[in-house]
Amino acid sequence: MTRITTILVVEDERLVQELISLYLEKESFKVITAWDGQEALDRVRTSQPDLILLDLMLPKIDGLSVCKEVRKTSSIPIIMLTSKGEELDRVLGLELGADDYITKPFSPKEMLARVKAVLRRSASNEQPSSNILRYPGLTLDFDAHRVELNGQELQMSPKEFDLLWFLAKHPGRVFSREKLLENVWDYDYYGDPRTVDTHVKRLREKLDTGSGLRYVKTVWGTGYKFEVS
Repeated sequence: MTRITTILVVEDERLVQELISLYLEKESFKVITAWDGQEALDRVRTSQPDLILLDLMLPKIDGLSVCKEVRKTSSIPIIMLTSKGEELDRVLGLELGADDYITKPFSPKEMLARVKAVLRRSASNEQPSSNILRYPGLTLDFDAHRVELNGQELQMSPKEFDLLWFLAKHPGRVFSREKLLENVWDYDYYGDPRTVDTHVKRLREKLDTGSGLRYVKTVWGTGYKFEVS
């Protein structure tokens, strides 16, 4: 029996919520909804959705606070719904652990492409359990989506793990932002390539223990590479 994927849509504009739900249900997703931030957190605890579409501007608890709270206990993929003038909030959301964002107004085709891509990346841990990378001080387990730094597990969002895994599988090779979007985000990306910079910044903060080891390096004018030094 095929498992049905459940998506939590958190949106306080009735028409937008209904349209999103309609298109998702046409693609055979199970949709549950929430109108405000508190209800969203309750839904996450009781329904354990596979993905969250999360509006930033919500009653009671705003979307950024919801994202931060969810990330304390869960790696459920989160796609933020933002307006054109909310760039600062969008960047902050990515820093708090959101995996992607969609800017309103958006087309149903774009939304579905992003949802499917994020779900595809999230489900990719069904790979053989031998997928383990080891570097000085750093171990990555693809099957468990687990990162250990000096023996301590690091908490990472699915997208952070995917980015680190991809770079670590190709040590020394330089990738442009566009190539990283193509390979890690797994679709024709509609957004700003600076999304990569945001995720790299978060990775560096989590990988910095003060030991002097650096894993993700900037190659100025080109992109990023994985290198232990």
